[in-house]
Amino acid sequence: MSMIAEESAVMGKTRELCEAIASDEHFVELQAKVEAFLGDDTARTMYQSVHERGQELHQKQHAGIELADSEVREFESARDELMKNGVARDFLDAQGELETLQRSIVKYVGMTLELGRVPTGEDFAAAESGCCGGSGGGGCGCG
Repeated sequence: MSMIAEESAVMGKTRELCEAIASDEHFVELQAKVEAFLGDDTARTMYQSVHERGQELHQKQHAGIELADSEVREFESARDELMKNGVARDFLDAQGELETLQRSIVKYVGMTLELGRVPTGEDFAAAESGCCGGSGGGGCGCG
């Protein structure tokens, strides 16, 4: 049977992980903050405006165009106002935590697939230091 078949042990454990995440009290709180943001037109509009302005300024910089001090001040002022909005601030915090959770899970599973075993703290430390994992002797002989 394929590991990705609906009845496989791997998919069963994947569903269990998803159930654990979805029922976690902190996760439920984060989801509620996201939902509150999605239901708040003012917060969404402020966020969208700051996000789009940030992209515009980034594109200008990337194109080698020097940003005027007034542009930067206006952006920073709008960003500060956004952060004063509790719903938007809670959303940004929740979004950051959810993205960190997702990256951590992907990293853990990815290392398991690469190593052929459950990664240890040492494996994560080696990955953070730039050393290659792999199933070899733990050396850093990439290349």
